[in-house]
Amino acid sequence: MAPSDAEQRPVRHSSRIELSESALRKNLAFLRTRIGDEPIISSVVKANAYGHGVDDFVPMAERQGIQHFSVASSYEASCVLGAASPEATILIMGILYSEDLPWVIGHDIEFFVFDLDRLRESAQVARSLGKQAKIHIEVETGGNRLGLPEAQLPEAVSLLQEHRRDLRFVGLCTHFAGIESLANQFRIRRQLARFEEMTKQLRTARCLPEIRHTACSAAALAFPETVMDLVRIGTVQYGMWPSPDIEALVRGTVGGRSGLQRVLSWKTDIMHIKEVREDEFVGYGTSFQAPRSMRIGVIPVGYGTGLPRSVSNRGQVLVRGRKAPIVGLVNMNACMVDVTHIPEAKVGDEVVLVGKQKNNSISIRSFSEFTYALNNEFLCRLPNAIPRSVVR
Repeated sequence: MAPSDAEQRPVRHSSRIELSESALRKNLAFLRTRIGDEPIISSVVKANAYGHGVDDFVPMAERQGIQHFSVASSYEASCVLGAASPEATILIMGILYSEDLPWVIGHDIEFFVFDLDRLRESAQVARSLGKQAKIHIEVETGGNRLGLPEAQLPEAVSLLQEHRRDLRFVGLCTHFAGIESLANQFRIRRQLARFEEMTKQLRTARCLPEIRHTACSAAALAFPETVMDLVRIGTVQYGMWPSPDIEALVRGTVGGRSGLQRVLSWKTDIMHIKEVREDEFVGYGTSFQAPRSMRIGVIPVGYGTGLPRSVSNRGQVLVRGRKAPIVGLVNMNACMVDVTHIPEAKVGDEVVLVGKQKNNSISIRSFSEFTYALNNEFLCRLPNAIPRSVVR
């Protein structure tokens, strides 16, 4: 694997991300207690592995026994192909441009098919290459986003049977709409019933797939009836709960234990210490006026490097194991934190933006509470340029 852009540069980035392999191992072990040993775990690594970094996360996941990876596009598949071992299976769940089909089929990459035109096109390209296209038919069960309508299933069966030499029917799948919320249970059960009905139709037509899969992280944890031959796991492997609903439900069945550990930590350093007099303003504008003489630490991270501007005057970081409030507006490349109560703080001290330091920790959820963004949304916005490393 070629070194990343960050690894090739002889200078340091303003922050760094560490990935805990032991946390990933524990998260996967916890997941196995919920789904059993049989289902394949497909590690969902779209959006640069939810901001964790494909180049570092994929080999780490392989060391923990993962051999199947799901992505959202042919471009992401190419990234995983460069990071994974030759034995890994890669599955594209989303956009696949026609011009990329020869490359995808030629590299034995599997992909979702959710319309008849793509099914026909896949057979044609596979025939021209002398290979089989490895397809998963995603069926529409009520999410109304992507999926082959039930009315088109008979024609899909005819095409699969006609082109059995060109098309390998690897999987039948669907995607649940809002399974993270228990209020949507009625809708999920309706979707599951429709999926089972379509499976029945395929069985009658003697055209069954090799595997079936419907479960994402939330479904795998909370709805055992959705766990089939494969589960598509994103959020949980990274150590986060899909939602408060799912967390409360699962904790109630495991005696209140969490079972999940955050994989990602994000760190930087104090670049400058500033003594600020009472009544002076800090940073741009007048959003923060010092109520007393203060000691301010400046850190080289801002909204241009992953820290949301909405945490201005609200968020916290860790310095020497103590929480230091963000004061003033978050700038593009810097923000200020109050270290008045940490007199020993000095330039060069480690600052934890996400993670643990001594007996304190800053969670990803704490950012979400201030920004009204999903945990996943915050992580996906972490720039690719931030260097990632694995801590075993």
